Amino acid sequence: MAMRKIIVLSFITLDGVMQAPGGPEEDTSGGFKYGGWTVPYSDEFLGKVVVEQIGHPFDLLLGRKTYDIFAAYWPHQDESASPFAREFNKARKYVASRSPIKLDWNNSVLLQGDIAEEIKKLKAEDGPELQVYGSGNLVQTLLKNDLVDELRLKIFPITLGTGKRLFTEGAIPAAFKLTDSGVSPKGVIIANCERAGEVETGSF
Repeated sequence: MAMRKIIVLSFITLDGVMQAPGGPEEDTSGGFKYGGWTVPYSDEFLGKVVVEQIGHPFDLLLGRKTYDIFAAYWPHQDESASPFAREFNKARKYVASRSPIKLDWNNSVLLQGDIAEEIKKLKAEDGPELQVYGSGNLVQTLLKNDLVDELRLKIFPITLGTGKRLFTEGAIPAAFKLTDSGVSPKGVIIANCERAGEVETGSF
């Protein structure tokens, strides 16, 4: 039986910052003041790439903070106008939280205890791929435990110098294979990478 894939979809800066890409109020923790840094780069090309990623069955795997942001927003959007609202509201949401949380958004399931172990069980079940958006702390747990099958990155041509990063000290050495790439008219690099064995080294 095929394992379910875990796919991390992330907007990042050149220096790896992933915090609050969508708006000033999204996540101001740590005094972050650049929320909404992706907005000047949005265009039809990027929109199409992002919509394609939800064009087939998936479940959501989210950290506590991202779940709260999504749950406060998507259920109130017009599903006939937004494919994201339609697909996100329909998808099953698995939520990793260390503290008790009220799951108001339909089809939400709480993951507790040893999160890495719970996610390994999820991966072994039958079902669609698990898409991870935002969820900085959860992504660190996934990377540390080698649970990420694919990275779908949008790399923006800016540096912020501060903010939560996609890769921190906890990431394990891992090789990836570029499976798809592109560049938007505004210079955003699209890079889809699949996990591909160990890191190899050599010498010149």
